[in-house]
Amino acid sequence: MGKVGAPRWRVGVVPQLPPRQTIAAWQPVLTAVGRRSGQCFELVVAGTIPAFEQQLRSGALDFAFLNPYHQVLANQWLGFLPLVRDRKGLEGLLMVRRDSPIRRISELQGAVVAFPSPNSFAASLLPRALLARDGITINPRYVETHSNVYRSVVLGSSKAGGGVNNTLVRERKEVKQQLRVLWRTPVFPAHPFSAARRVPLAVQAKVRAAFLQLASNPEGRTLLETVQMPNPVRADHARDYAPLNRLGLGRFVVLGGDGDFQESCHSLAAIQAALIKGSARTGSGSSVGLFIHTSAG
Repeated sequence: MGKVGAPRWRVGVVPQLPPRQTIAAWQPVLTAVGRRSGQCFELVVAGTIPAFEQQLRSGALDFAFLNPYHQVLANQWLGFLPLVRDRKGLEGLLMVRRDSPIRRISELQGAVVAFPSPNSFAASLLPRALLARDGITINPRYVETHSNVYRSVVLGSSKAGGGVNNTLVRERKEVKQQLRVLWRTPVFPAHPFSAARRVPLAVQAKVRAAFLQLASNPEGRTLLETVQMPNPVRADHARDYAPLNRLGLGRFVVLGGDGDFQESCHSLAAIQAALIKGSARTGSGSSVGLFIHTSAG
């Protein structure tokens, strides 16, 4: 829990999954990190990746879990520096249905291909750049989350879809069983948990140490597994993410979109009850160590 009177730091999470799943995964992690670091976190859950990007650009976030190319952009915008990332790297995937006749990416010419958003690094930017390099024209369809991409392919709404190893491995078994990987990107450093430049260095150090300490016991590693960081290591912007500038992905980046998000604050107890009961009601109590906001989009 955060100390009484401590600042409330706003934390954003790139919405790879539906908001309810993001809350369920990150709420206990931020509570545990808050206890160890003496900080109070306010989880701001964006409904879409463009809404999350607007939060980053507008200065609404103090900390963020973001994709590698978002880290490049956020460093340029507000000096975000990565604190920790998972030891295992990030691998982009293009997937088709298991029974699809498509065997080569050249066969995607003219096809509808699903992506989470334009700026999802390994799930969208890299595949679209590869396809363009090879002269393959597709009809991109942006469906907001990785979960939606996988289901779009399974249901036949898209001939193929972009995802990443870290979300596919955590997908439901009945979905994974109906997918086949058509193409893989090289491996890159994984999503970092980063801090804006305005966050004091002493606070950054405490938060980094708390993540690393959390991984020192089985219970903590189980918590971190739910947020794709079971084996956190110290991250470094110059070493891990600045080299992405050399990939020439800038012309595929699309900025703008739905940046509005509600400032409706839910107490931790009410959120937990809503997750259990499947309701959307708002609590009126107070929580210590973690507050949650939800974003429309």
